[in-house]
This record gives sequence, C-alpha cells and structure tokens, in this order.
Amino acid sequence: MNEIKLGKYQHFKGNLYQVEEVARHSETMEYFVVYRALYDENGLWIRPLKMFSEIIERDGKTFPRFKFVSSD
Repeated sequence: MNEIKLGKYQHFKGNLYQVEEVARHSETMEYFVVYRALYDENGLWIRPLKMFSEIIERDGKTFPRFKFVSSD
C-alpha cells in the first residue's frame, strides 16, 4: 500500500498539513509520507505511511489519524 492522495489533511487534533509526496526508505523499503505543517513555521515532517493512514481510538471513539480535506 503506497497510495495516498496528495493534498490537504487535518490531523485528529485539528492542525492542517499538506501531503507533498510519498517516499521510500532505501534500506527497509518502507513507505513514508512527506508532509508540511500549514501553521507556524511550516515545518516539514515524515511519518510511516502505515501510521499516517491508520485508524486510531481516543475516548471510546475511532477516527483516522489524518483526514483528507482537499486536493488543492
């Protein structure tokens, strides 16, 4: 599973991020999402694709860690 829509996502805590690319680790071949914060200093981050796409549970509710907002 190395597919993810590029675009704007909202983290479950509320902040917005722009997914810029999916990259692959040269040693482990694991896929990572490369994304930029759309607040403060616009930091650039990476996170394993599996973790970025996972469904999490908080306070008895389940929801995606990052929710797709738009493809702008």
